[in-house]
Amino acid sequence: MDDNFDDYFMSDNEPAPEAPHVETAQEREDREIEESTIRRRHNSLRIVLLTLIALLAVFLGWWIWQRYYHPYAISQEKGWIMHVSNQGTVFKTYEGEMLSRKFIEDTVLVYQSDFFFSIVSDSVASEAKRWESNGRRVVLTYEEYKGVVPWRGDTRRIVTKIEMDSDRMDDTRVK
Repeated sequence: MDDNFDDYFMSDNEPAPEAPHVETAQEREDREIEESTIRRRHNSLRIVLLTLIALLAVFLGWWIWQRYYHPYAISQEKGWIMHVSNQGTVFKTYEGEMLSRKFIEDTVLVYQSDFFFSIVSDSVASEAKRWESNGRRVVLTYEEYKGVVPWRGDTRRIVTKIEMDSDRMDDTRVK
């Protein structure tokens, strides 16, 4: 059978394999610039993300320190210690209650509330127990924090020092 069509599968004239493309100097420079630009974009994005994460960690650390570990007020309160007890399930702290002098002496105010505080130190707590039993007016020096952490007690006020009220020194003189 004779046909007039060219047979592409059985031809003797196979095309010559193409020669590998030789990259010119300009093409090579363009390719290197493109590759380094892509890497640089990824590196700059990585740097921005790491910087943001570091700034967030620093801000979070500063906020925790300000709220829980840096006292925003160091003050004193005068009054009579009414009750001191050791409380807590995991973290044992001393919790106390004091009848404040300003609520008793001010005739305009109706008795509002007691002064609640926490004591972390055992020595200060034993001193508070001693003052609780004799009923004399004392001065509590305390630090007030913005937040409460369980190992420091149930209140934001942490008593650091207890001393007898100097206004009442004449009552306690030994005769």
